[in-house]
Amino acid sequence: MLMRRQRAVQLDGAKSKAITLIVKRGTWRDRHVDTVWWQNDEASRVHINDAARLRCAGAFAKRISMRLDKVERASPIDAGHATGGGWLRALEMTAPIAKSPTRILPHVIDDVAAASGDAPALLSDHECLSFRALAERARLYAGWAARHGVSKGDVVCLLMPNRPEYLAIWLGITRAGGIVSLLNSNLTGASLAHCIDIVAPKHIIVDVELLAAFASARPHLTSGAKVWSHGDAGSEVPNIEHAVGRGDAAPTDDAHAPTIADCALYIYTSGTTGLPKAARVSHQRLLTWSLWFAGMMGTRPNDRMYNCLPMYHSVGGVVATGAVLVSGGSVAIRKKFSAREFWDDVARFDCTLVQYIGELCRYLVNAPPHPAETKHRIRLACGNGLRPDVWEQFKDRFRIPQILEFYAATEGNVTLFNLEGKPGAIGRIPAFLAHRSPTTLVKIDLNTGEPLRDADGLCVRCAVNEPGEALGLISDGRTNVGGRFEGYTGRQESERKILRGVFKPADAWFRTGDLMRKDDGGFFYFVDRLGDTFRWKGENVSTTEVAEAITAFPGLTEASVYGVEIPGHDGRAGMAAIVGSPDLAALREHLANRLPAYARPLFLRLRGEIETTATFKHRKNELARDGYDPAAIADPLYVHDPERRAYVPLDAALYRRISAGQVRF
Repeated sequence: MLMRRQRAVQLDGAKSKAITLIVKRGTWRDRHVDTVWWQNDEASRVHINDAARLRCAGAFAKRISMRLDKVERASPIDAGHATGGGWLRALEMTAPIAKSPTRILPHVIDDVAAASGDAPALLSDHECLSFRALAERARLYAGWAARHGVSKGDVVCLLMPNRPEYLAIWLGITRAGGIVSLLNSNLTGASLAHCIDIVAPKHIIVDVELLAAFASARPHLTSGAKVWSHGDAGSEVPNIEHAVGRGDAAPTDDAHAPTIADCALYIYTSGTTGLPKAARVSHQRLLTWSLWFAGMMGTRPNDRMYNCLPMYHSVGGVVATGAVLVSGGSVAIRKKFSAREFWDDVARFDCTLVQYIGELCRYLVNAPPHPAETKHRIRLACGNGLRPDVWEQFKDRFRIPQILEFYAATEGNVTLFNLEGKPGAIGRIPAFLAHRSPTTLVKIDLNTGEPLRDADGLCVRCAVNEPGEALGLISDGRTNVGGRFEGYTGRQESERKILRGVFKPADAWFRTGDLMRKDDGGFFYFVDRLGDTFRWKGENVSTTEVAEAITAFPGLTEASVYGVEIPGHDGRAGMAAIVGSPDLAALREHLANRLPAYARPLFLRLRGEIETTATFKHRKNELARDGYDPAAIADPLYVHDPERRAYVPLDAALYRRISAGQVRF
């Protein structure tokens, strides 16, 4: 029987006692208890060697006691030995959130500031804030919000490039009860106006660098918000820094302060499939993201995160910052990603952590060797979207000790973590957490994008390694925010993301829109974005798989694959926009050796670059709309000639024959 109490444990290199939970293979249906593979195919071990986790181990064992065979003591082990520690740390750090409904992220920063004082919190080339300065600055913005009529639920839009002040602004305004809408700093005109209007703000804060972009949106705006500038540019727009400096800071315990159930931020979808939607992010979700990732990464006061991702997104704006700050560590912020200056920055700021997205890693491995690319102290790289063809190159070339890949979405309730560093896997859910995050894959009709249903009208689960859409069961989320779907500002948009009657008539599941497969070890793998996968010659074509095959060809660093319609043919044929000028005969042979005939792109479009969103996602919809008409496209176009077994130039005459249905593929 597991003891509920254990002698105190000293960490940081000192010897410590530990316990090991051992679960027999025969009584645990999943092959994992935590994140450690069983040894000798007999038992799976969860090592617990942290004092706080030892105290809660009794409750942990009680929850799964029906599945435990025995508990044994273990010899002292190193604190980082078991990847299971990440899961247990995350559970421990997030457990108190629901018990303190008025304690929000700004209060956590206050506590760290009280303990850390002048220790650096946020750094950049032009601006640095200590923890004390960050907390004080945030309280000044809270005071400004209170003086200017920002009540609980009122919206303030923030249009600003990456910088330390960015975080101070939204920490302060959300502390006062306002909702801060984080605007994409790359938008202009009608798109920017759309993002502003759908949240109906009371105030808009615009950095002086982006006043011109905002001016382009102004003719399209319907909201009458007051506009404030930030920075020195002699603008006629009122300056918020002057207003903030003239006022008092908000009290540390405001009687009208928000609770964890209140909305804190609006974070927008990327807009790859239409105009962006504003996702609601509660204070509880902010705390959960920050503390959960702090536990998974094991962040500590001597850590420093390198963050070059946009701070208007959840990963760059909350995960990369909050997960380190809550532990007393610091964050080095760069305005925009630069492959040329990445390793200089990492070495110069002496970073121990890096936040990535997959395409960022691809750009780095495709860049020329850099003198500083291995002269760093990075202990862990955390992010999402790292593809198998880049994973090993990124890890080995740059000597990254650990990669923590995860899957999540700002508004979603499906979260997966790959603590084991299994190349290509986006994560898994340990068996003992399955009740907290019910996630499943269901079969999809790729022609309609809707789930297949059985004779009873219910969805059909996928078999092992069978691709299907990932769904997450929606819960009320009172204690487990991970199961909640907080939705968008638009009710119709929110409803479209919910699938009902999945396995029971009254159940409701969040639709991720992502096709995945799950192996027999419980690891999930990304297959494609639903809508990107298409059918050709009666077969399903994964655009991700085809793009990886193309970029494996020497000299081709980037490819975007999508389907296009051809008159007289069912389905959609593959088309690839590629960066480079390859030997087309050699490329054809390369693809023939790697892909079945139906998956090989029929059309090629050679480009100097492929337009992306701020998070490096290809704008496939625009490429697909362009199609393959040489009269509308200036780039060189090629089509595969089945008779000549070669890619040939696509000119106007050949295009007319294809459009008339005179060419059979």
